[in-house]
Amino acid sequence: MLRRALAGAYSHGVVAGHPLFIAGIGPLDPATPEVIGSTVGDQTAQVIANLEEILRLRGRSLADVVKATVHLADLGTFAELDAAYRQLMPEPYASRTTVGSTLAGILLEIDFVALA
Repeated sequence: MLRRALAGAYSHGVVAGHPLFIAGIGPLDPATPEVIGSTVGDQTAQVIANLEEILRLRGRSLADVVKATVHLADLGTFAELDAAYRQLMPEPYASRTTVGSTLAGILLEIDFVALA
């Protein structure tokens, strides 16, 4: 078992069954093709709101999320991402991986795996 402190709002591993896999979701307004937010914090809030609606439609909630993958356009904004994520996601935090990615016109994209 890892004994070092976590560097962010995530767990190292989570045992899970009957997952719902949600594709990468960006910070788009669900009713229009417009990007919502000009900062990583604002876009994180929109992405998580979009993901939460998908979870709700499948009978789940943010508390059911066991894995998140974040694609971040600028890894230098990780602290801003983590601060917003920490405020929006319930504890215990899901296992999370953050990677640098080339994204088209958005600052981040997040995908989730959630349990029933």
